[in-house]
Amino acid sequence: MNRILAAQIGAHVGERVRVQGWLHALRKMGEVNFLVVRDRTGLIQAVTSLADLAPIEGLQVETVLQVEGRVVEAPAAPGGYELYDNTVTVISPVTEPPPFSLNKNRIRASQPAFLDHAVIGHRHLQQRAILRLASGVMQGFRATLNARDFTEIQTPKLVASATESGANVFAVDYFGQPVYLAQSPQFYKQIMVGVFERVYEVGPVFRAEPHSTRRHINEYVSLDVEFGFIDDHFTVMALLSEVVRGILSHLGTHFQAELALLAVEMPRLADPIPHLHITEAQQLLTDSYGVTDALGEPDLTPEHERLLGQWALEMHGSDYLFVTGYPMAKRPFYTHPDPARPQYSNSFDLLFRGTELVTGGQRLHRYDDYLAAARARGYDLAPFETYFEAFKHGMPPHGGFAIGMERFIMQLLGLDNIRLATLFPRDMMRVTP
Repeated sequence: MNRILAAQIGAHVGERVRVQGWLHALRKMGEVNFLVVRDRTGLIQAVTSLADLAPIEGLQVETVLQVEGRVVEAPAAPGGYELYDNTVTVISPVTEPPPFSLNKNRIRASQPAFLDHAVIGHRHLQQRAILRLASGVMQGFRATLNARDFTEIQTPKLVASATESGANVFAVDYFGQPVYLAQSPQFYKQIMVGVFERVYEVGPVFRAEPHSTRRHINEYVSLDVEFGFIDDHFTVMALLSEVVRGILSHLGTHFQAELALLAVEMPRLADPIPHLHITEAQQLLTDSYGVTDALGEPDLTPEHERLLGQWALEMHGSDYLFVTGYPMAKRPFYTHPDPARPQYSNSFDLLFRGTELVTGGQRLHRYDDYLAAARARGYDLAPFETYFEAFKHGMPPHGGFAIGMERFIMQLLGLDNIRLATLFPRDMMRVTP
C-alpha cells in the first residue's frame, strides 16, 4: 500500500489507504474520537475508537504517525474526507509539548518567543503558508525571466572589496587576509552582461548596518537582474514591471490555497506603473501633505514613502509607484547620470504600498567614465581592477535592479515585521536558530 497525501485523498473514496505525517490535533470524546494528521499538503482527519488510540497514549502533538484507514466523504472534515476503521502506528514519538500551540488558527506567542523556536514554529499552517509564498515569489521571478531569455548565475559571496566602497560590510578572515561578505552581486552581474547580455541571480546578500527596524535585516534574499542594450533607466523600469506582474500572476495561479489561508489582498498594479521624479515627489509632499522637510533632500524618509504610496493608490489606483532621478550623491559611483541634469541619476526606487521594495537604474558602461567616477569619489582604483577590466573590453549600455524578497512578502501580506517573512532572520541581536 503506497502513501497517500492529504491533497490526493479525494481520489480514493471507499479505498483503504495509508497516510503519514505529524499528529496535528487530537480530540478525545469517548467512543468517537478525532485524530488529525498533517502532511506537506494539508490535514487528514481520522475517526477513531479509544482502542485505535492506544499506540499514542501519553504522546504529544507533533508525534510522527502512520494511519491506515478507509476513505469516506465527510463535508465537515478538513479537506472533506475522513478515515474510518483505522490502524495507528507511531513512527517517531514526541513526549514534550511544543513551546506554543501549533494547531490554533494563529500563533499565540510573542515575536521573540516565536523566533527563538522558529524551528518548530514554522510548522504552523499560517507560517508555512508564508514561507510557501516566498518560494512562489522566487519561482515566479525565475519563470518570468527565463521566458525572456535570461541566464541564471550564482556569484561569489566572499569578495575582495566592498561593492559600493561603504563601511557597512562584514569582514571575514580568509586564510589570513581580510575579505568581505558580498553586499550585492552588483559587480559580477554587470560583468556577466558582457557574457550573456541578460542575467539574474537569486541569492543571499549581507549588510552590516547597525539598525534594528521593522523592515531591515542583515542577511536577506536578493532577486537581482542585469541586462544590456537598454535605452535608459525607463527600459529597466519596464522590465521590472513585467517581473512584478509575472510574480503576482504565478502566485495567483499556483498558490491559491496559501493566499486564501492568509486572506491576502492582492496588490493593485496600474499599467503603466506611475512614476515621479524625486523633485516632483518632494514638491508633491510639500504641496499636498504639508511636509516641511522634503525639498532639497537627497533621499526620502519612510514617512515620505508612506505618503507617496497613499497618493499613488488614491490618484492612480496603484499599490506601486516609481520614484526616479535620485541625486548622484546618494547613488553608487557606477550609476549613470541623467544627461540633461548630471546632478541627478538615471536611477529609481519602486515603492510597494508605501515602502521601498526595489532599487535599480542604468549603469555606466564606458571604461573611461568608470575611472573618472571612481576618482571623483576619491576611491582607490586597485580593488576595482578586475571589475574595470570588463569595461575596458567593451560593454553595452545596461542596467538592472534588485528586489528584496522578504520585504516583498512583508508588504504583500501586510506583516508588521520583516522577520516574520524570513526563514531564520539575522539581525544585530540574532544569529540563532
